[in-house]
Amino acid sequence: MRIKEIPWYNRPGIRMQRKGAAALSDAELLAIVLGRGNTKENAIDQANRILKEHNFTHLSELTIKELEQKFNTSVKALKITAMFEIFRRTSKLQKQGYNTQIRSAEDVHHYFIDALQHQKREHFYALLLDTKNRIIKEELISLGTLNASLIHPREVFNPAIRASANAIILLHNHPSGEPKPSDEDERITKILSSAGELLGIKILDHVIIGKSGYISLREKGVL
Repeated sequence: MRIKEIPWYNRPGIRMQRKGAAALSDAELLAIVLGRGNTKENAIDQANRILKEHNFTHLSELTIKELEQKFNTSVKALKITAMFEIFRRTSKLQKQGYNTQIRSAEDVHHYFIDALQHQKREHFYALLLDTKNRIIKEELISLGTLNASLIHPREVFNPAIRASANAIILLHNHPSGEPKPSDEDERITKILSSAGELLGIKILDHVIIGKSGYISLREKGVL
């Protein structure tokens, strides 16, 4: 059945206009994003098929190439990827608006969880803070497996010096989903903490984020 064959009052766009987005099913919402189906299925049928295989969380984890295979078109893959990226950025802006001051490892987790929990590579960040522990800037230091030879103190502290940061919080994600720190995580933390003491820029914490939660190396006693 084509969308045009559905009674006008039951089409997703009309229902959204009349009743609001909350009244629509997941498939109807996705169908609106897709815009149109193909010669074999309409946008609602296509959305239903995709959502039987992947809920929105799983769908958000797919790469553009994987989405292209699901939808047989790059246009829809790009639309879906853009949609989820907008979600992540909106969520982050909302959280920043309510809590720009970092008071705990939990604050760090909330600040970064949307951006990092589904990443398939390790992202190592330095969160630069002012004297009131408010975020000045987030600096991506390394992308890929953590290694002390790659995480050099100058890469971490140069941005902090330029930004006149008072302190730093380190954080990275574990793509495996398990935030338990490795021996290398702890070794890197101690090296950077010692460098920070010499420069007068304290490392307040190193937070590891996974799908199952987070671990603070300060709370663990590493710092």
